[in-house]
Amino acid sequence: MAAAAVSLFSAKSITAIPKLKPFLFDFHVSPPFSLSFAVAANTTTNFTLWSRKPRRNPTAPAAAMLFPQNPVFSDTCAAVISGSIALSVLRLWQETAKRGLFDQKLNRKLVHISIGLVFMLCWPLYSSGYRGAILAAITPGVNIIRMILIGSGLWKDEATVKSMSRYGDYRELLKGPLYYATTITLACAFYWRTSPIAIAAICNLCAGDGFADIVGRQFGGQKLPYNKNKSIAGSVAMAIAGFLTSVGYMYYFSYFGYIKESTEIVFGFLIVSLASALVESLPVSTELDDNLTVTLTSILVGSLVF
Repeated sequence: MAAAAVSLFSAKSITAIPKLKPFLFDFHVSPPFSLSFAVAANTTTNFTLWSRKPRRNPTAPAAAMLFPQNPVFSDTCAAVISGSIALSVLRLWQETAKRGLFDQKLNRKLVHISIGLVFMLCWPLYSSGYRGAILAAITPGVNIIRMILIGSGLWKDEATVKSMSRYGDYRELLKGPLYYATTITLACAFYWRTSPIAIAAICNLCAGDGFADIVGRQFGGQKLPYNKNKSIAGSVAMAIAGFLTSVGYMYYFSYFGYIKESTEIVFGFLIVSLASALVESLPVSTELDDNLTVTLTSILVGSLVF
């Protein structure tokens, strides 16, 4: 958008007045709220009343849409593709759980790390606006229903229970896995790909919390003084993994024009990841469920820093 220019005095109208000519100046207004004027036609002075680099671009071009000429059909196809990809990844970890290729706890955390992050990679396939956000939220929304049905015993699915539960109890799906699916669904529907809050919430939940458990089990000999169930290595790994993954997705979405990368956002991601790691290390996270506390912390702190 071209900058608006307003001339308080016209050069042509006062050229005939020599005494006023040295004081000739042009007044310019450039968004956002940047003022400049030229004095005596040779000197330029700029005044910035308020300027802030926008962090999101909700009207960004849908660079990866399948059928830009038909957004409804394109979003429907995107929902089918992203749902199929997420289901394929889930099936992969179900097979590894059946065959016992990994320890059950490790297999569960691999599901925890991968599903949300892989699904978020599919977000550029959708159109901009609420329709794309809602259709994207359908896939994790279906998983909310699945977790409720399986966790309540109405639907028998031993593969899902084995790949997502700690102790093989189907009722566990009503806690962590249900909170996990709910987090991703809400991030899609309410924050979407133009918001750093969505990135921070999902990345700290998936990568941060996932690597905290994996690293903590392998190198967690030194426990936290205020929580013997958590280790220093696990908390550090969570902060680092959540932060680096958040920055990576910031650049990923900025490539498509959905968000504008900046050092300010990077610093915000650091604060959110540190806060999430701190809350995850507290005893309250063990009592409630860290999938819930990490999510709430990421959203609350993210709302303050972004």
